[in-house]
Amino acid sequence: MRNEWMRARQLRLASTDAEWCLWRHLRQKNLATHKFRRQQPIAGYIVDFVCLPAMLIIEIDGGQHVDAAEYDGKRTQVLEARGYRVLRFWNDDVMVRTDAVLEEIWRHLVAR
Repeated sequence: MRNEWMRARQLRLASTDAEWCLWRHLRQKNLATHKFRRQQPIAGYIVDFVCLPAMLIIEIDGGQHVDAAEYDGKRTQVLEARGYRVLRFWNDDVMVRTDAVLEEIWRHLVAR
C-alpha cells in the first residue's frame, strides 16, 4: 500500500502538460464545487483524477495508450465493478478542446 502512495506522488510530480491543464480547472472546484484528487490509488491502480463523492474517474491518455487498450479495458472493468464511472480523454482533446472536455465532465457530475 505504501508503494502505491509513493508511486502516486512520483506521478504527481511528473504530470503531463494535459494533466496540468485539466488540473488547473479541477483543483479550483470550478465544476459546481466538486472536489477532485489527482493521482489517487484505487483498487490497485493509480487513477489520474477522481471525484470520490461522485464516484467519477477521469483518465488522460497519451499515445502509449494505443498499445495498451487491453490493459486499459481490464483496468476500467475493475474500477467500474467497484462502482466508479471512468471517462477517458486524449491529451490532445484536453489541450485543444478544454472547454468541451470540462463540459463532458460536468454532464457526468450532474447526471449522478
